[in-house]
Amino acid sequence: MSARMAVVVALAAAAGAWLERGVSPWIGGALVLAALATRWPLALAVAVFLFAGGLAARAEAGLEPVPSGAYSGTVTLLSDPEPAPGDALRADIRLDSGVHLEAIARAMSAGSFRARAAGERVTVSGRTRRPPPGSGWLRTRHVAGQLEIDQITAWSGGGWPARAANAVRAMLQRGATALPERQRPLFLGFVLGDTRGQPADVTDDFRGSGLTHLLAVSGENVAFVLALAGPVLRRLSLRPRFVATITVIAFFALVTRFEPSVLRASVMAALAVTATTLGREASRLRLLALAVALLIVIDPFLVRAVGFQLSVAACAGIVLLAPRLARGIPGPRMVSDALAVTIAAQAGVAPVLVVVFGGVPLASIPANMLAAPVAAAVMVWGVGAGIVAGLLGPRAATFLHWPTNVMITWIADVAHWGATMPLGELGARHLAVLALGVAIVVVSGRLGPGAFVAPTARAGGCALIALALVMPALMLHSPPDGPLDLGAGAVLWRGGGGSLLELDGRARIDDVLEGLRRAGVRRLDVVVVRTSSSSIPSSIDTLRRWATIGHVLAPSDSTVAGATLLSDAVELRIGGLHVTATPDHGRLIVEVARGPPV
Repeated sequence: MSARMAVVVALAAAAGAWLERGVSPWIGGALVLAALATRWPLALAVAVFLFAGGLAARAEAGLEPVPSGAYSGTVTLLSDPEPAPGDALRADIRLDSGVHLEAIARAMSAGSFRARAAGERVTVSGRTRRPPPGSGWLRTRHVAGQLEIDQITAWSGGGWPARAANAVRAMLQRGATALPERQRPLFLGFVLGDTRGQPADVTDDFRGSGLTHLLAVSGENVAFVLALAGPVLRRLSLRPRFVATITVIAFFALVTRFEPSVLRASVMAALAVTATTLGREASRLRLLALAVALLIVIDPFLVRAVGFQLSVAACAGIVLLAPRLARGIPGPRMVSDALAVTIAAQAGVAPVLVVVFGGVPLASIPANMLAAPVAAAVMVWGVGAGIVAGLLGPRAATFLHWPTNVMITWIADVAHWGATMPLGELGARHLAVLALGVAIVVVSGRLGPGAFVAPTARAGGCALIALALVMPALMLHSPPDGPLDLGAGAVLWRGGGGSLLELDGRARIDDVLEGLRRAGVRRLDVVVVRTSSSSIPSSIDTLRRWATIGHVLAPSDSTVAGATLLSDAVELRIGGLHVTATPDHGRLIVEVARGPPV
């Protein structure tokens, strides 16, 4: 099968799984086998479409919401517990019946739940309930409901693969205690894709600079692990080496929790090893297409997982565009290759980022050029030195992780710089103008220098490209006045150069930071806390690290450090905003009117 036909088959699998239209999996499987026997590529594409569609339809039909009621029994953790709204912890679990649920632990049960890890068996009691409204994304993880945990009575380490994987993760986590507190989640993100505990302002810096992908395990991580195991693997004969290599890939995928990007990278690596062992050539495009088709057939819901979409899109961009871009970029080969890979990856993920997240940060290209090579060094050094540091203890960890500390500090600084650059984000309209400009430049180049319209067309295309890249920054420098909703519990007011942020206990700080960044706001004249809440003090602390804040006004019973506690009404003029804050039974009523700036 050619690489081009493999792409057609992968697209057919994705289309079938997305549309959930097909035939019975038994019939679809028979059609695939028949198409393989006839070696007719078009028939194989049709068969795969029907097969994947049938599998997706069956998976969707099997996700019947779990009935509400009491539950007591032993469950298997499918993911590590992570923070959830309301000072709770959540994790995916599997009941003995095979049903997947989202477990929620609060209060007393959260303490016991926090120390557990994926693969462990936990005996719990609580209540099951149907998925909450607006939680369709749970279905992509095969989750059919929720389990509210009241009590955890016992636990065990699970099978030996889970015990071994968790032992490796525990060693890396022990070694990471030598790093500063705000760097530990970044280190674990680089080597394991584990971003739990990452401060909200750091998370937003990586999002705003287009560096979030560095904290997701990818093909680079798999390649580095295989390179570390290389000296041992090369001593083996062909067949034992193949088995050992596949085992290393599978174990690394288990350690990194089988995230969608890990699955894509691991299956591609396994297919490459298989092709090499069989003495067959396989292009990267063919490997990618076959991996996508195989994974979608195994789990049709992957086609709707954003992590999988981004991983495939970035890899496709690099495979298809990077070699051509590298030939056209002047300068040293090392620089042109790195720049080509960065641009190609960003071009690949741009459509997904625009549809799902609303835009592509323009700072992502320079930020990736500065941070990605150092992140690769963290991955290489971090796995080996991190395990040794975990084994030898704190003194050795401090010495071994000194280079890690320096490298992570650099990457975090680059992320902050990229997120604060007033370049804006490319939205759908900007990408359309940019794509049109690129198309005109490419077509005019193919017309040849003798064509009469070529110079004019090329100049027009370059002008469109420049316009698309400049427009986001211009929009940031001329923001509209008035209120901007930043999600439940948060409103940004701007007018006459002044800025005011209203907050209450419903506000999610990550949504607030993202909204402020996209609005180009890094200074707040006043923050008004409308209601007291246990989450507000930490949110204000995060805002103070993220932006410059003039004053914080809060109710008289608030515990926000450094805030002005109001027992009487106050009036403020902030630029073109006239603000009145009135205490009322433990909360503040805020009225904002716009007028001429002062």
